[in-house]
This record gives sequence, C-alpha cells and structure tokens, in this order.
Amino acid sequence: MRAYHRGFDQLRPVTLTRDYLKHPDGSVLIEAGETKIICTAMIEDKVPPFLKGTGKGWITSEYGMLPGSTQARKIRESTRGHIEGRTQEIQRIIGRTLRSVVDISALGERTIWIDCDVIQADGGTRTASITGSFVALAIAINKLFEKKKIERFPISNLVAAVSVGIVDGQIMLDLCYDEDARAQVDMNIAMTDDGRFVEVQGTGEAAPFSRRQMDELINLADKGIQELMALQIDCLGEIADKIGGRK
Repeated sequence: MRAYHRGFDQLRPVTLTRDYLKHPDGSVLIEAGETKIICTAMIEDKVPPFLKGTGKGWITSEYGMLPGSTQARKIRESTRGHIEGRTQEIQRIIGRTLRSVVDISALGERTIWIDCDVIQADGGTRTASITGSFVALAIAINKLFEKKKIERFPISNLVAAVSVGIVDGQIMLDLCYDEDARAQVDMNIAMTDDGRFVEVQGTGEAAPFSRRQMDELINLADKGIQELMALQIDCLGEIADKIGGRK
C-alpha cells in the first residue's frame, strides 16, 4: 500500500497556499504529501547584461534545500562554497519551464526572480517547485498588469510538472522519496495546459524501459498534471482567466 492509501495512478494530497509570505510580489506554499516548498516571485527593474537595451525581460530561478529539510542535516551550499550540480540543473529547469509560457518581450526590462526553498523533502521537489512557482509568477505578473506597468498579460499557458516511475514493476504517479529510491525507471515531466511538453527527463535507473512503458508513463503524467492545473486555477482565481485569453 502506498502512502495516503492511494492507488498507483493517484497524486499525493496537494495544497497550494497563496500569498504565504508578506514581502514577495507573489508567493505560494506548495505541499505535495510530506514535501513542502515555499515558492516566491520578486520583480527587479533591471535585466542581465545580454538583454540591456532590448526592451525584453527575463525570468530566472534559484532553488535550495534548508538544512532541516532532509533526515540528515543538509549542509548549506553557501557553506560548501559552491552550488551542487543537481541544484544548478533544477534551477535551470524551473527557469526555462516558466519562460516557455511567458512572452518576455512584454515584460519590459525587468527580471522576475523565482526562489524555491524546500523546507521539507519527501521526493518530487523539482516538479513541485515548477507547479508552485508558476502560481507565484502569475501573481507577480498580475500585479504589474493591474498597475498598468505592462500593456498586456503575457502568460500564454498554464504549466505544471509531476514525477512518474516504475517501482517494483508497477507504473506509478507522483513518487515519494522511498518510491523514488526504489524505482527502476524515474521520469519528470512538465507540460502546458494544451498538452505540449516543456521538459521530459526519463532515466532507466536499474534497467532499460520500452516505448510502450514510456507512453504509459507519459499518459499517467498527463493525468496528474491536469489535476495539478485544476488546483493552480483554483488558487489563482480570477488571475487564471487572464492566462492565454482563457475567458
């Protein structure tokens, strides 16, 4: 039996708490089972040097795990003096996933900083970071739009992500840490609300997997992502109506 007495095709209980922090332009606490992440979006009125003078904005991400987020204390990367390869990879995934659904030319020369701080980890931190940070980003962009600092709402689609895998020969949705550690196949998928892929990361951890299994994993991820997007829409309220001309 899986945690939360769920079936192989079910998500863990997921909640999105909007405006979790006072100071950011957008903030969300996402809880996926025992995984808990604070996602924030903060707007800065400048861009990286390669975008100066272009009129375009930028969206970038930082990701980190607090020392108490794992069973054994996680040493801060600032203490180590370098950013781990896994952290760099996740930061890039979050940034490019969010940029894929935003017209950065409509932002003006502004940078939106996305920060994802894992306060408790039990698997799926990168996918939960994407799902939560999209909501924080949409809230921040809506503030620009409502204050008439941008002329149009530049988000074209919802985007969310989930993990799938094969554990003990069974295809599963939304792996917790114990399942991920035992998985023969591990996959992370990010998709838009019209069914397009932004990120597909799949690895045969213990053995190769077939095209049929890959198709089954992708179909299961699509199901989970649609459910996550329903939660995003509920959390965003009327902001969701502005995305891609949904209304």
